[in-house]
Amino acid sequence: MKRKLDENDAPTVEVPSKAAESLQSNKPTFDSLNLDARLLQSLAKSKYLEPTPVQAQVIPLAIEGRNILAKSKTGSGKTAAYVLPCIQAILEAKAHGSKSKGISVLVLVPTHELSDQVARTFASLSEFCGKEVRALNLNQKASASVLAAKLNETPDVLVSTPGKVAQLLTSSTLSLSTIAKVIIDEADRVLSYGHEEDIEKISKAVPAGIQTFLISATLTPEVDQLRSTFAQDYAVVDVEDKEEEGQEVKQYMIKCGEEDKFLLIYVIFKLKLVKGKCIIFVQDIDRSYRLKLYLEQFGIRSCILNSELPVNSRLHAVQEFNRGLYDILIAADEQEVIGGIQRKSRKVDAESGPENGSASEEEENQTTTKKSTKFRQKDFGVSRGIDFQNVSCVLNFDLPTTSKSYTHRIGRTARAGKSGTAISFVIPTEEFGKHKYTSVSSSRHDERVMGRIKARQAKRGREILDHPFNMSQVEGFRYRMQDALKAVTPNKIREARTREIKQELLKSDKLSKHFEENPEDLKALRHDTSSGAGIIRVQNHLKHVPEYLLPGGKRQKAGDGAFVSFNKNEKKGAGQGGRQYRGKKPQGRRIDPLKSFKTKRK
Repeated sequence: MKRKLDENDAPTVEVPSKAAESLQSNKPTFDSLNLDARLLQSLAKSKYLEPTPVQAQVIPLAIEGRNILAKSKTGSGKTAAYVLPCIQAILEAKAHGSKSKGISVLVLVPTHELSDQVARTFASLSEFCGKEVRALNLNQKASASVLAAKLNETPDVLVSTPGKVAQLLTSSTLSLSTIAKVIIDEADRVLSYGHEEDIEKISKAVPAGIQTFLISATLTPEVDQLRSTFAQDYAVVDVEDKEEEGQEVKQYMIKCGEEDKFLLIYVIFKLKLVKGKCIIFVQDIDRSYRLKLYLEQFGIRSCILNSELPVNSRLHAVQEFNRGLYDILIAADEQEVIGGIQRKSRKVDAESGPENGSASEEEENQTTTKKSTKFRQKDFGVSRGIDFQNVSCVLNFDLPTTSKSYTHRIGRTARAGKSGTAISFVIPTEEFGKHKYTSVSSSRHDERVMGRIKARQAKRGREILDHPFNMSQVEGFRYRMQDALKAVTPNKIREARTREIKQELLKSDKLSKHFEENPEDLKALRHDTSSGAGIIRVQNHLKHVPEYLLPGGKRQKAGDGAFVSFNKNEKKGAGQGGRQYRGKKPQGRRIDPLKSFKTKRK
């Protein structure tokens, strides 16, 4: 067999097509990052195919021991970018016979939900490391004695909110003298949640010269303040992530009146115009219960996530949603709506950094009373940080007050190379306040906020389209919407809210005591139970949509099955084995039997 020669009479080397493509693209792989074989095995099981841009840049720098300031969009894989090198460092230290026993990694996050998520990521990526790497979530629901016992077992990694770490330092339950790495995830939110004093206390408790990671979705003044707290020199990783093929959010807006929001959301879910899992963002907690009670009357089940619920209940709700046990989650995103608890600048939404240009936005100065903020937890957030899986649609029932909040909300969908849809209801200025029963103050400036949102999305090459929704086709549903909406009174909302909090407190107590030793029993809990059971009388006819209401010319003629009973007691009629009338029959014209009697001729 003759070998091919090039123009210099030298034999050519044939490269397989796949290898040629790999050489041309020169994309990094997890193998090329010099990670431990056990980590590669965990990555394969978790279906990590190749490192994302932020992972490809952060991991080598972290392994070198550099301090890192990394900025990348939500859902770009920032958590794994710091978890992998931390596990790698722990494995190498133990492989070289390090006898130092103590906590070596401290991960600080702004919310309880993110704390649980990061701890789970450490557990999944160290699955094949045996007991070499142990991570402890300090925000788990456990008594002080149980937590102290777990700390005495000297875990390798601590994951917590700054407030919990500061509390344990004050009580001398925790020592950070052996810490080698500090990671602050969602760094732009940690200080805005009121953790300045906690961070200062932690910085004094850790050794000097430790490796520091600041991980953020945006570069804000809060991040600049943190830079000098733990270290001075940072390797800055600013990743402008390009959307992968198929990883795209289709964005739509629908201009409608305040009452029409409830009409549209009923039609969207009852006619299954949105398929898959959906997150609905509303302004506040009362709003979330109003929407849940309203949808339940049509047989549409949903789950609420807000800061009033106990931590374990919130975490369990997120896990059940991710597992697909229910498809609709209503999130009261108070943190984003009011601009962040204890934020220094409440009137200006500073959106600095390359992705935002130099533009700054006005933010509505929402006044909050002591009563309203007393029970709101600063360690709660929905639109950022929590890893909601396989979300196909984000529905902004109430538009956020800033374009930054909008970006983080729609970031809950179109993750991991999948596509998604974002739908936003926008109240025109002239429509605001016309229906006070369903009005919210933040809707006053919807058009102005949407203008800023469009401008920001346009800078990223994205477009928000007007949804081609024909309101005339759904007018037939309006009377049903009005009936259901009138049933949800403020007293009913308060009663449902109180009942659910009591139920969740009971469940949380069981979670902390019983389910800690019996994790399988968690399967018995469900968070999409009816809040309105026994509170609002559900009319059965609302659960079904007769064909004559459906758009597209599917109306039926009278007498052809088009009638729908509005009385649930009207079940038995003639031909069904029951009496057609109860009491006296309607009086009609009497017929003389002598005149009407007829005989047949033989």
